[in-house]
Order: sequence, then C-alpha cells, then structure tokens
Amino acid sequence: MWICPKCSRRFANDNQSHYCTDITVDDLLEGKPENGILAFDQVLLSVYEFGDVDVGASVNTAIFTNKKAFLIVRPMSKILDLKFYYDEPLKSGKLHKVGKMGKKFYHHIRISNEEEVDDEVVQLLKKGYDQGMKS
Repeated sequence: MWICPKCSRRFANDNQSHYCTDITVDDLLEGKPENGILAFDQVLLSVYEFGDVDVGASVNTAIFTNKKAFLIVRPMSKILDLKFYYDEPLKSGKLHKVGKMGKKFYHHIRISNEEEVDDEVVQLLKKGYDQGMKS
C-alpha cells in the first residue's frame, strides 16, 4: 500500500496517478442536509465493520479503500450516490443503476437517510469490499 506524501491518500500501487486535493470528507458534507450526513455516517460505520478500510476525499467524492478503491460515495444535494464494482451484474431493488466498465460492472445505490442503509444495502457494499480485496 502506497501513501501519497502530498495528500496522504492510500493507493494499491506505488506512485499511482491521482489528483491530490486538500478537501476533507467534512468539506464534502458541508451544507448537505442532516439526513444525508446521518446516512453517510451510517455507511461509514457499516463499512468499517468489514475490516481494514481507509476513507479519503477527492474533488466531489469520498473514496473508501482496502487494497484498492471499492466504494465511491458522492454527496449530492438531497441524496448520497454509492458506487461499487463487482465481477458480474447484481440484481436488487436497491440498485439505482448497473452498467459495465471494462471487465467489471458498476453498481449505484442512492440513499437519502440512514434508515435506507439496511442489511441488504450493507451486503451489497460488502460485495464491493470483497471484490476490492481480490485485486
């Protein structure tokens, strides 16, 4: 695991190409509705239970990493968009959008409050975590 000396983000590969920023997760959540912040906190607590997880911020997203990025959370005006990758397309009523990117499939879940981070959502996110650990 390589840590960028400028922005302190963790990456799977030494000197991995990325955009350094001094934005924090708190900056991303600033001005967002309380229910969105609580939803983010619930995602954070749930994902930390998976094991080794690091969270950093990029321009518009919070990036959750283990061996590599496995979850990208984009705080929007009223919702959080959760994006993860998996080897195959998954089926769930919780999925907002599924598509193919390279050899993997991306999956989007949209939530607007902490109650929506239920067992099914957590199990879907765990699949993304497990996928990241394989790489």
